[in-house]
Amino acid sequence: MTMNDSKTSPDAFRIVIVGGGIAGLCAAIALRGPNREILILEQSSLLREVGAAISLQPNASKILENSWGLGDRIPSSKKVVDHGFRIYSIDGQLVKDIPLVKKREYGADRVIYHRQDLHSMLKAAATSSDLPGKPAELRLSSRVIDADCEAGIVFLSDGTSVSGDLVVGADGIHSKLRTAVLGKIQNAIPTGVSAYRLMMPIEKLQGSEFATKINPAEPFTSMMMGHDRRLVMGPCRGTEDYAIVALVPDKTLDVDTSKTTWNTEASLDEVEKAFDVFPRWVTSIFQHSPAIGLWQLRDLDPLERWHRGRVILIGDASHAMLPTQGQGASQSVEDAEALGAFFEDVGSRTGAEAVERRFADVVRCRYERACLIQEYSRNAAKPATAQGAEGRSKVTLTTTEFMDYNCTYNGAKDWQRAAGVQQEVGGS
Repeated sequence: MTMNDSKTSPDAFRIVIVGGGIAGLCAAIALRGPNREILILEQSSLLREVGAAISLQPNASKILENSWGLGDRIPSSKKVVDHGFRIYSIDGQLVKDIPLVKKREYGADRVIYHRQDLHSMLKAAATSSDLPGKPAELRLSSRVIDADCEAGIVFLSDGTSVSGDLVVGADGIHSKLRTAVLGKIQNAIPTGVSAYRLMMPIEKLQGSEFATKINPAEPFTSMMMGHDRRLVMGPCRGTEDYAIVALVPDKTLDVDTSKTTWNTEASLDEVEKAFDVFPRWVTSIFQHSPAIGLWQLRDLDPLERWHRGRVILIGDASHAMLPTQGQGASQSVEDAEALGAFFEDVGSRTGAEAVERRFADVVRCRYERACLIQEYSRNAAKPATAQGAEGRSKVTLTTTEFMDYNCTYNGAKDWQRAAGVQQEVGGS
């Protein structure tokens, strides 16, 4: 016996999600329910993630584990519960040790996943028959290029169109639906920093000089800073792989980083040259990464709006942020959870005005919080990044206070209770 209710009526609530990444799949999971049809449009022909580590902070882990019940879908041997941050000098001396184990206070752990594992799990959950509601349909090679927001219609590059009562723009940092919602183009902003992405087997590092200074199998995120460059490193897939993000100023590189994408490949010679100011005992481990990626870090200034008509933006489409706080994916999870909470009782075709009223509540719940975390992530990357837009609020919280602000969040329903928001009943 399964929990799935595959029956839908002609007046089913139709949901179209543009983008099959983490944000889009989370939205599909959160929005599953009785008498709903969910269609995910993904532009790639093969829905798969690159080899990289990704963290979910406690604020997202408790949604994944408690609200959605997905905590056991990735074996514990394939994930890492992060115990803290360790900051090292360029000669390998431990400078600062910041513990992160505060599950009692936060309600969940900071968990490190391999992106492929997390993405595969979310895809399986969104399309499975053992969760409430009808499984989402995933349609590949479906590139959305525009939308009629008021009518809830998205237009694809092959000349076809798809309509929905609710359209979720989860199409990432280069979002087409962002342009449709804003009525103008607002591109992501280069930060002056690019990142090399490496992944290597931990067994290859055992016995190396690197391992005598930084144990790659210990469940800690390690950072090494020097000469305006930094390495952020840690294990994933238990003690199987070691992930490194190597941050370097664009101006020091010989490549045009403005043309890089998440899938841009780089060579070993490139990354070794970029970090030739680091000691050889560090850079020698780069050779063990079978593939190296390079992408320019960009973020967004806060948008004027996140929704128009039947279309709402989530994730990087609405608030792309730098990885300095590890909150990018976690904020996408929060967005999806909020959509699920505010549309929980809708089970039939719904008028545009009712959809927009619920969107307004989603934005009230999410906008200030996401924009503050976005700004803090930008500030943490300075001096490499430019100043934010004029008139933006200044972050006054300390690092510890901000960690508490990030991680004590308990989701949209908790926000509803605190804000005294009355959920609209019915779908008219």
